[in-house]
Amino acid sequence: MKIFLPQDVEVILRTIQEAGYEAYVVGGCVRDSLLKRQPGDWDITTSALPEEIKEIFPKTIDTGIQPGTVTVMMNHVGYEVTTYRIDGEYEDGRHPKEVTFTRSLPEDLKRRDFTINAMAYNEEAGLVDIFGGAEDLEKGIIRCVGDARCRFEEDALRMMRAVRFSAQLGYTIEEGTLEAMRELAPNLNKVSAERIQVELTKLLCSPHPDYLKAAWEAGLTKIFLPEFDRAMETGQNHPHHCYTVGEHILHSLTDIEENKVLRLTMLLHDIGKPVTKQTDEAGIDHFHGHSEVGEKMAGEILKRLRFDNDTIEKVCRLVLCHDWKPEPVHRSVRRVAAKIGPDLFPLYLKVQRADILAQSEEKRQEKLETLGTVERIYQEILKEENCLKLKDMAVSGKDLLEIGMKPGKELGCMLKRLFNHVLEVPADNQKDILRRLAGEWKENNNKTFSGKE
Repeated sequence: MKIFLPQDVEVILRTIQEAGYEAYVVGGCVRDSLLKRQPGDWDITTSALPEEIKEIFPKTIDTGIQPGTVTVMMNHVGYEVTTYRIDGEYEDGRHPKEVTFTRSLPEDLKRRDFTINAMAYNEEAGLVDIFGGAEDLEKGIIRCVGDARCRFEEDALRMMRAVRFSAQLGYTIEEGTLEAMRELAPNLNKVSAERIQVELTKLLCSPHPDYLKAAWEAGLTKIFLPEFDRAMETGQNHPHHCYTVGEHILHSLTDIEENKVLRLTMLLHDIGKPVTKQTDEAGIDHFHGHSEVGEKMAGEILKRLRFDNDTIEKVCRLVLCHDWKPEPVHRSVRRVAAKIGPDLFPLYLKVQRADILAQSEEKRQEKLETLGTVERIYQEILKEENCLKLKDMAVSGKDLLEIGMKPGKELGCMLKRLFNHVLEVPADNQKDILRRLAGEWKENNNKTFSGKE
């Protein structure tokens, strides 16, 4: 079995070997190469100590001398070279207390997380696969190296990584590995929110975001997203639904593109339903106000998981408006697009489509046709360059000051009134027309307050 190596990687391996040491590419780059995928980076493992690597190569960076990693620079590109090592005791469920360097490749490979990530390769030895990683790749299995409980006790984040790799590759998690996850799920409390967020984002932005269900089945979401557990337990006895809230969320995730904001929106768009559920006398469930409640909950969840402010703002806005239904006429679409914001309205349309596709077949075709009409109208609005933002009006506050309006509340109210008029009559978005309207409205207002009218 031969793996194509970039020229710089070949040079690094050969240089280390000619100096009398072992050197292999290892981990994800080997896995991806066997899957006929282009590796994102090339990690190298070696029997040479960090100081020995620094003696061999003219230009290196001390990336992590203590854990044994030196970055070797080749043609302005950095390649991480790490000494074979044995991890010491994991006291915090995330990091080894100490590491011990070793000259044994098998000792280094046995400390790694999953069999598919515990393979090494060089052109002389070929593929080194002592834990059956290649076979697991063929079978589509995520399996821990050695004892799964030991691997997860060492580093609890590996449980999230198991689900993430499963979602990225479309693989199943081996039963022994899954059983260990169920047993040790509470250990995820030891992992920082930032690290969980990274794995959750990769999972959601994978080809199989609905594999989040595996995290729920293993008890992981109970630790970092208990709101989703409640959604999985909340039924929806309603003609327009055929799944629990949680199952609906999982289906909706697969019906929207791999985009962080969109996938997070679908994850959280109905997160407020369990809180707002009410059942009428006929036994039909209703969720009045779930969008408003969901917006607040989404903000709290995303902050808890340390997402950036821009992502939080966009997702919350989409959660709030995900259930809005403009009439399929230009005036209504303009108003809703302006309220949501033209930056997010195209995403809102995608959220609407995914939401519909994850519902029952009750009036589904009718809903999709209406949405298609709204999409077509929005494209016409863009083509006609209708004003959808206050700052895009033909007049500004300065123009209104020139016709005698005073700064402050009166000015702001007039700008909003003019904007509402432009949404109704887009052809009136011209400076002379809007100045005239503002003057007339100001005059009429003055007459009203002076009692002349």
